[in-house]
Amino acid sequence: QVLLVESGGGLVQAGGSLRISCAASGRAFSDYAMGWFRQAPLKAREFVAGINWQGDSTYNVDIVKGRFIISRDDAKNTMYLQMNNLQPEDTAVYYCAAPRDDCSTYRCPFPTPRNFYGYWGQGTQVTVSS
Repeated sequence: QVLLVESGGGLVQAGGSLRISCAASGRAFSDYAMGWFRQAPLKAREFVAGINWQGDSTYNVDIVKGRFIISRDDAKNTMYLQMNNLQPEDTAVYYCAAPRDDCSTYRCPFPTPRNFYGYWGQGTQVTVSS
């Protein structure tokens, strides 16, 4: 069973930086694309960034381009999201997500379609004060 555990959230002032992590276990981490989502209060969960299984292609939504960087360390089975120039509107619970089991390596498209994500972490709170 795939287990995803986020860490590194917290409170930061506007303009500051934070790096959150997602530790994965339960299958070959290096064979799968990964993604970050977030959910602000009273809003739907939204996609933030994704990285392919090789680690050489990433995709961010426009609102975080130039500020957020997704990366992975396959030796540590861990994915990261470096968030710079954080703004109050970035306040949300951030979730790590992994595709379903049949999406290893080339088997599924990248960027990973939202409905292909089959595993989710418990989330980590990021709060940005103005």
